[in-house]
Amino acid sequence: MSRAAAQASEFTADEMMTACAARALRDGMTCFVGIGLPSAAANLARATHAPDLVLIYESGTIGAKPGWLPLSIGDGVLAETADAVVSVPEIFNYWLQPGRIDVGFLGAAQLDRFGNINTTVIGSTYANPKVRLPGAGGAPEIAAFCREVIIIVRQSRRSFVERVDFVTSVGYGTGRGDRERLGLTGAGPRKVISDLGVLEPDPQTSELTLTGVYPGVTPEQVRAGTGWELAVSGSLEVLAPPSAAELSALRALQAKTPGSEGSH
Repeated sequence: MSRAAAQASEFTADEMMTACAARALRDGMTCFVGIGLPSAAANLARATHAPDLVLIYESGTIGAKPGWLPLSIGDGVLAETADAVVSVPEIFNYWLQPGRIDVGFLGAAQLDRFGNINTTVIGSTYANPKVRLPGAGGAPEIAAFCREVIIIVRQSRRSFVERVDFVTSVGYGTGRGDRERLGLTGAGPRKVISDLGVLEPDPQTSELTLTGVYPGVTPEQVRAGTGWELAVSGSLEVLAPPSAAELSALRALQAKTPGSEGSH
């Protein structure tokens, strides 16, 4: 077994994704956090290299400092540890829409080559879809107004498609210049973090391009899980696996989470 393959067996794909997302967050940033892997990544960053990261949850908590991974945006630990608790309209109208939040996390049921997100319907018609998804929530505004966006999604040809069936949240539309034409003030998706690697927009075309792969993953594997002809950066990186400190901090957060094994 190669050294890379041996390293890859020491952590899960979710732990690799979470560590990768956490590294994208800088100390002192304001971060609009969702539940699941985005929350794990933000709390991991705060527990390691970014202790002054300001976590903002859609429920209205600003500067939350949970000691474990919250179970929902309404988890009491968020309000108990926050610097302030405000109304949901204030979060959106005062903090998000004027561009006061540095980075927002989003997930996707479908994602296309220009970073557009679908969480609404699968199928050719809205009225009679094959699958009706949970919907938009605050995602369209996060995509529009956060200064930058990080998307976390597991990669397959079902999720990484040539063109989304429905544009719930705009990434780069049909290419460079569309965000400006639509009046969207945020920069858009700066990273897409999957369970195989990292994609970033090409500076000229805004098309998502593979810039990093995880230990033991090849570009061919990533292309096989992509529904379009994926471009690969000429300076493709093999991204560092989670460090011992990152794994220790993440697993400690998970162990303290109510309902998990080892929680108190």
